[in-house]
Amino acid sequence: QGQLVESGGGSVQAGGSLRLSCVVSSSGLKNVCLGWFRQIPGKEREGVAHLDNFGEAGYGEFTKGRFTVSRDKSTGTLHLEMNYLKPEDSAMYYCAADPSHFWGCSWSSFNTWGKGTQVTVSS
Repeated sequence: QGQLVESGGGSVQAGGSLRLSCVVSSSGLKNVCLGWFRQIPGKEREGVAHLDNFGEAGYGEFTKGRFTVSRDKSTGTLHLEMNYLKPEDSAMYYCAADPSHFWGCSWSSFNTWGKGTQVTVSS
């Protein structure tokens, strides 16, 4: 079992919603910057959302208020609520951690990855 394990992906129609979850099993990662990235085949991985230990979140511009990242510290779980999904949101979604930062998350600092969960949005 990896340190970051994603779940919640699936197939949904455009306009629908999905909630992704990432169980953080390593105690050393529970209080650091956590985030979500996505990758479409043939394209570079891009940042979706990140959240520091104090609740400060950052989002990729394409989310435009449709996505919300949250963490449940009691269970060590990171969530991504995705609403008003579009076909272009179809991708493999990865949970990630930046062990070196508790705050001030930076997209380029994430270096610990889960195996991903697939999201497919049909038109």
